[in-house]
Amino acid sequence: MKVTVVGAGAVGASCAEYIAIKDFASEVVLIDIKENYAEGKAMDLMQTASLNGFDTKIIGSTNDYSKTAGSDIAVITSGIPRKPGMTREELIGINAGIVKMVSENLIKYSPDVILIIVSNPMDAMTYLAHKATGLPKNRIIGMGGALDSARFKYRLSEAIGCPASDVDGMVIGGHSDKGMVPLTRLATRNSVRASEFIDEDRLAQVAADTKVGGATLTGMLGTSAWYAPGAAVSALVQAIACDQKKMFPCSALLEGEYGLNDLTIGVPVILGKNGIEKIVEIDLNEDEKALLAESAKGVSATNVLLSGLDLF
Repeated sequence: MKVTVVGAGAVGASCAEYIAIKDFASEVVLIDIKENYAEGKAMDLMQTASLNGFDTKIIGSTNDYSKTAGSDIAVITSGIPRKPGMTREELIGINAGIVKMVSENLIKYSPDVILIIVSNPMDAMTYLAHKATGLPKNRIIGMGGALDSARFKYRLSEAIGCPASDVDGMVIGGHSDKGMVPLTRLATRNSVRASEFIDEDRLAQVAADTKVGGATLTGMLGTSAWYAPGAAVSALVQAIACDQKKMFPCSALLEGEYGLNDLTIGVPVILGKNGIEKIVEIDLNEDEKALLAESAKGVSATNVLLSGLDLF
């Protein structure tokens, strides 16, 4: 199993580290445009192999996509990260051209590759990858919902006062501060509704804190977060590589599911060796349907900006 991670910055390097430590891939290729940067990150990570007990080989390359040949899965993290006060949508003009170029280069050397998109604005970049490459819809996956749901579960465990392993919850919708739809009604602690432990006001605060989870960290760190995004990506990669049939909310191209068409947005999917093996349609109540529809409008509006860039 060969995995490529494009972009050796904080998110890409964290992703490569988690994949290596889990020890399910034979090789991870880190690629970056900055001279010797990916090579240095790869060497640094390889020097942890004997300490962390993994056998995965990590190599780095400066913009040489021939090194990625034969990749089963490729993660695209490249582009500029958010700065304090920036929205994910403000990155579209810069990151769109990068994501298109990277996608085309990856497919050139690995025609059967499954792409996982991390670059922001993530839903729009996932849509761009579909339009620019023409790959089957099951082979292009946007990471956002997996990260948003991890942040949701963190906030739930904090509010309830229990371990994160006790709680389960899901965020659907767009990967943006306004577009996320944390499904508080369905959140549980060991199969018991979260609403049995905290009141509706506290649940609403959990949802609000989840929506600004990325912006909160950007304000504190001065740039985008990296540990949780890297872990979220590695979980998706492992689910595909090991054919786990796990369910994650991911940005997927919809063709009638949830009453939506021709856009990529976060919904629950089953991930296995073929990428997205099934889109799961859950029974939403009227309020949740309305929130998802409103989120879809925001995602569609961002996609319109892509049309002016003449990229597909």
